[in-house]
Amino acid sequence: MSSDRRTQLDAMAVVLLVGCSAVWGLGQVAAKVGLAEMPPLLQAGLRSLGAAVLLLAWAAWRGTPVWQRDGTWRGGLAAGALFAAEFACIFIGLQYTSASRMAVFIYLAPFVVALGMPFIARNEKLHAAQLAGLALAFGGVVWAFAEGFAAPTLGPMQWVGDGLGLLAALLWGLTTLTLRGSKLATAAPEKTLLWQLGVSGVALTAAGLLHGEVWPAVVGALPWAALAFQTVIVSFVSYLVWFWLLRHYPATRISAFTLLTPMFGLLAGVLLLNEPLTLRLGVALVAVCGGIALVNRPAPKR
Repeated sequence: MSSDRRTQLDAMAVVLLVGCSAVWGLGQVAAKVGLAEMPPLLQAGLRSLGAAVLLLAWAAWRGTPVWQRDGTWRGGLAAGALFAAEFACIFIGLQYTSASRMAVFIYLAPFVVALGMPFIARNEKLHAAQLAGLALAFGGVVWAFAEGFAAPTLGPMQWVGDGLGLLAALLWGLTTLTLRGSKLATAAPEKTLLWQLGVSGVALTAAGLLHGEVWPAVVGALPWAALAFQTVIVSFVSYLVWFWLLRHYPATRISAFTLLTPMFGLLAGVLLLNEPLTLRLGVALVAVCGGIALVNRPAPKR
């Protein structure tokens, strides 16, 4: 384990996490915009491959070694495969559900991390108030998910998109646990991210081609701008910051803090895409945000 790992979030970490959360919330909207003209798997694959090229240029400029043999390949392949599956679920799911709903469902991931981390790092075991936070947020997500069956607002296949969002959350949580439980936990953030971008870029592109996806001959300026935002800001800049945070701060605390993302995603979807804001989704958002406060409460002193 890195010797400079902090035990609490400081001001810099909070600012970076809020920034990442805002970017990721907008990322769901950008993906939805791109899907209007771009096939889902090829779009996701191109995004990862483009970000991988930027990352290699960044690592070369900084002199960060990313090709040396250090035993990270097992964790890298596993994390990359999970990352690819996660974004396949997100991009396919966005064809059936809204960006705002997807942003709520995929941020069940912090709870997967919170439940799994005690098996990897005993000092990240949850206390009673944190477990209550998990239960509160999970209940809100279940409440919102039920809308896809009881009163779908986006068509009869809304539950499929919602379900893929939940599966993406599980995969993201497993990715974080893989990173912390493998030799990637002490690797440079650039190398950790390169494994995920490289493996996912190849896997998603291959899956798109095998699935018969075809890139359109003409794509409008707005979808291209959305893809550029996803590639440069989301996949390159924000993920690099995320992996730096993951290396230096407790995974359960930073993962819980990203539950702010549904708020940004919900607002962006409603304001930019005119997506419906239902009572169920509002209740889920309040419950998820309430989970942040509880999961990030310090453990009671004995």
